[in-house]
Amino acid sequence: MHKTLGALGGVVAAGTALAAGYLVADLTGGPWPVDAVGVQVIDWSPGPVKDWAVRTLGTADRPLLRVGICVTLAIVAAVAGWIGARGHRRTAVAIAGGLGLVGLVFAIVSRSAAGSTVDRLLPATVTLVVALLAMALVTRSRTQERGDAEQPEGFDRRRFLLTVSAVAVAGVGAGGAARFAGGSGQELRARVGVPRPTDAAGPLQASLDVPGISPFTTPNAKFYRVDTLLQVPRIDPRDWELRIHGLVDKELRLSFDQLLERRLIERDITLTCVSNEVGGPYAGNARWIGVPIADLLREVGVQQGADAVKSTSVDGLTIGTPLAALTDGRDAILALAMNGEPLPFEHGFPVRMVVPGLYGYVSATKWIVDFEVTRFRDFSAYWTDRGWSVEAPIKTSSRIDVPKGFATVKAGPAVAAGVAWAQRRGISKVEVQVDNGPWQPAWLAPVDDPDTWRQWTFRWNATPGTHKLTVRATDATGELQTDRQAPPRPNGSSGLHNTVVMVE
Repeated sequence: MHKTLGALGGVVAAGTALAAGYLVADLTGGPWPVDAVGVQVIDWSPGPVKDWAVRTLGTADRPLLRVGICVTLAIVAAVAGWIGARGHRRTAVAIAGGLGLVGLVFAIVSRSAAGSTVDRLLPATVTLVVALLAMALVTRSRTQERGDAEQPEGFDRRRFLLTVSAVAVAGVGAGGAARFAGGSGQELRARVGVPRPTDAAGPLQASLDVPGISPFTTPNAKFYRVDTLLQVPRIDPRDWELRIHGLVDKELRLSFDQLLERRLIERDITLTCVSNEVGGPYAGNARWIGVPIADLLREVGVQQGADAVKSTSVDGLTIGTPLAALTDGRDAILALAMNGEPLPFEHGFPVRMVVPGLYGYVSATKWIVDFEVTRFRDFSAYWTDRGWSVEAPIKTSSRIDVPKGFATVKAGPAVAAGVAWAQRRGISKVEVQVDNGPWQPAWLAPVDDPDTWRQWTFRWNATPGTHKLTVRATDATGELQTDRQAPPRPNGSSGLHNTVVMVE
């Protein structure tokens, strides 16, 4: 029985150490050791594993990874506590120290290790120290030292429970304090407000009145998020700075306030993730306010031979963007606001890149802090190092939102609806096929911007039985969406989306 309780004590000791580290991470802005380890696991994972996680788990991959790391730590800590209960106290403490040391190493080397050296080291150091002390306490309640040897004494359940309870209370207190100290960070966003654009967008398109269709504007809370961080950065705009350098005539450093003083434009732009499967959810449309990147490039003076920009996030992730996509007249911006509010933390607050017509992994740098004009031959970016294409224009795509797959609809007049997109080209036609019948035109909602998706509806006469609906789109250049099936890797999925419905 005392060995089981010893395992429980080990788990409590580990939990207290993690809670203490979490508190310090919230206070300093440094990486929580669990997240530092998690980011390194993501970076080390083979490409197919990443693809599977995005495809299967979606945005749940990050919390599941956190849970997995914590469960692993709990198991090892339980073993350490069990060993301590058998009289091997020093071994138990050494195991706890080893776990803490792993967290410290990853806090140093992980991409999540933003901020000063103290910010990076302090949460992991506190976690290590508390792990050692807590494990020493819960195991000491069951052993006594005699000379150079450790001898088990009679198990004192009362002493053990008091010790573990005290450690547990300390852990809960640290966790609660972390929640209180960290807060939501919304005061940072509230302090910024929404800048007034000098070149505003026109009236918003009204969404079609079809239950279940994607609205023209995707709410911020429902906008897809695909990135590699477990801990979302909370950057104070007063501390933020962007460095623009490289193959330029003059280097430029901009504070957030200086960026606000620049010409600001407001545009509706649809973003798409390269990991999006055919018919997948990783696409969304938002109204953005930001500084045109072309304005900044003209100011610094791009030198001969440059063909790329390497942008870097606060966590060290790099993205490579074709220079031409930032200077060819499209509305590529450093975005400051999204759908009438400051950027959400999850979407890059305080500043991110938004470039129409390119998948996010080659354009949409969030939490951007560095902007280097360079040549593709002189660097490689995070995702291209992992097997994705260097350049990736968005492919023409269409999706059926309603009816959902294997939905049941009533016989008679029925409606199918969805969205289609071909950023930089626009959508000119959407067609729907029922079973193996002819392609029939769908009705398109009005839109005046080729950089946004377009809603469509299709009315058909549903007859009893099982039917397959397939959709395809044609872009404004007259090019038909390909029916050739391709996976997301290396430069975006292709193929036609279909759904099967039951009619009764």
